[in-house]
Amino acid sequence: MSEAAFDLFIIGAGSGGVRAARMAAQRGARVAVAEDAALGGTCVNLGCIPKKLYSFAAHYGESFEEANGFGWSVGESRFDWQALKANRRVEIGRLNEVYGRLLDNVGVTTVRGRARVVGPQEVEVGGVRHHAERIVIATGGWPVGPDIPGGERAISSNEIFDLARFPERLVVVGGGYIACEFASIFNGLGAEVTQLYRGEQILRGFDLDIRNHVAAEMAKKGVSIRVGATVRELAPNDDGSTTVVLGDGGTLVADTVLYATGRAPNTAGLGLEAIGVALDVNGAVVVDDRYRSSVASVYAIGDVIDRVQLTPVALAEAMALVEDLFGGSGRRVDYMHIPTAVFTHPNIGTIGLSEADARGRFERIRVYRSEFTPLRHTLSMSSERTLMKLVVDDANDRVVGLHMVGADAGETIQGFAVAMKAGATKAVFDATLGIHPTAAEEFVTMREPVMASS
Repeated sequence: MSEAAFDLFIIGAGSGGVRAARMAAQRGARVAVAEDAALGGTCVNLGCIPKKLYSFAAHYGESFEEANGFGWSVGESRFDWQALKANRRVEIGRLNEVYGRLLDNVGVTTVRGRARVVGPQEVEVGGVRHHAERIVIATGGWPVGPDIPGGERAISSNEIFDLARFPERLVVVGGGYIACEFASIFNGLGAEVTQLYRGEQILRGFDLDIRNHVAAEMAKKGVSIRVGATVRELAPNDDGSTTVVLGDGGTLVADTVLYATGRAPNTAGLGLEAIGVALDVNGAVVVDDRYRSSVASVYAIGDVIDRVQLTPVALAEAMALVEDLFGGSGRRVDYMHIPTAVFTHPNIGTIGLSEADARGRFERIRVYRSEFTPLRHTLSMSSERTLMKLVVDDANDRVVGLHMVGADAGETIQGFAVAMKAGATKAVFDATLGIHPTAAEEFVTMREPVMASS
């Protein structure tokens, strides 16, 4: 059975898919979107939004403690896991409805069900075939589970938000931003958290000063970070808990074991290989600089192409694709200047090159670094310290890396990202007046480099 043809058929109603659908429909295209789960994709349902909400929740415990230094007497507090989950569900449900209205309002046809590409211009959903001039794969990524004995006992970040019971003892396996964020969140909510990472330091790929600083701050707050640690087996206990058997023979007992060791492009079962769409070894759709696959009528954007797994990147790719297909400014996505936040406690904000990457790219660099106690904590009695760092290309004075660990680092970095995108030099930073007293002013008041290198 076939239905009416479309100009564009998008598989996946996550951030990238919905943005592409809306923009194409606004340009007069006949658009359909297929989705077999809640609208909004990983970001809305199982990622950015609920994670940030839980991060907010986790900060309240330490805020109650810090209030005493400011003259507030806070009585006994109690965290209610069930209340947090229920309130999160209400907000996510609201956002799901918003996404549905956004699609309906511009005339996009939403097709519910698992889609499969059955031809270069045909998609099948629930036994119904839809013809489309072009198909866009925007199915995102999916957590990779552990391949060890008892691996089925572990959960992924998909399940962590809705655990029936709050885990008093949580083991997090992984050292990337997802692992670090959930380690911080559940530590803040009151769990005993142990984070295991096989590498020498968490957050591989970030600036080394940032990695070391945030690891130390997380440890001060109570997260037990064990680097150089591997897991050999997950074994059940009679009380429902899990014994984590480490590579060195040691053991840990956990109520919940969270594996956050990576995500793979979600292409299984889509029928792409059968029609000749080339996939990378990890399942990512191979695309050119215009997001076209090896089949001329099939395109892909977002996490499923495994370039940069961030929601704003998927949105930017969607806009670039639609403008390319249906007329526009011919924009291209700049993958070199992507601001990133990691919602550890404290937060990380970063844009541009790490010090190590800058050393490998430029003949000579200057590094500016400042570590200090933020004003708030002079009375809160917290030992948390903020770190800020600038990396400058000495040849042209351009700021090529900007990094921060501290409260609301993401909010701070976003503004500086505009300056860096515009090519701001260290002289421009120096000539900019700071807002006093703020932590952010430190970025425009650092005058003496801590080192210069060739």
